[in-house]
This record gives sequence, structure tokens and C-alpha cells, in this order.
Amino acid sequence: MLVIRLQRTGRENTPTYRIVVSEKARSAKKGQHEIIGHYLANRAESVFKCDTERVAYWVSKGAQPSDTMARLLKRNGMKGMEKFIVRYAKQKSRKDPPPEAAPAPAPAAPAPAPAPAETPAA
Repeated sequence: MLVIRLQRTGRENTPTYRIVVSEKARSAKKGQHEIIGHYLANRAESVFKCDTERVAYWVSKGAQPSDTMARLLKRNGMKGMEKFIVRYAKQKSRKDPPPEAAPAPAPAAPAPAPAPAETPAA
């Protein structure tokens, strides 16, 4: 399956990204089919350049953008990316205490044993 994703490039602590189309099973750095843009996130104003016609072409051929890529494309005005965006599970706040468990029912008290019958003395 083909996926449209970000390939990290650049120096240490200065990430830049290429937008590539590659096989999902392979590493992002190996076996790319096409480079269709770049993303420079670590600037005063981030730079996002992507050939949206090529993205539309690859999506029509069955490629799926990654969650991050779909969010970037949607933010930059590309239509139809909502179906590729995955909703994150809402996490509980660490400030809230965990809900108290319902108290366990008390064990039933054993029934008193009947008193032994008195036998007549002989």
C-alpha cells in the first residue's frame, strides 16, 4: 500500500521534511516513488510547499496520506482530507483523582449453628 508521508532530513535539532510517496512497509528513507514537496517547520514562519495536483493523483491511485500529512494538507486548503484524519482518544487529566471503585459487598455472615440437642442423663 502506498502512503504519502514526511521524510525527515536536515541536521540535528534542525528538522526539515520532504513530502514523499512510498510503500508503507518500507522505511520512509528507502524506496520512495516520488518527492512531491517539502515542509520547513523550524522557521519563524513555517514553509509548506506541496504539489497538490500530484497529491490528488496519488490519492486517486489508492495512496493514503499519513495522519500528520492529512492535517497539513487540510490546513493548507486541500479538500477531502477529513477522511484520513484519525481522532485521538481523549486522555484523562492527571490532576483529576481516579474514580473511586464501588465498595465490595460485605461477605454474608455465616448462619449460627443450631445448638446440640440435650440428651437425658442416664
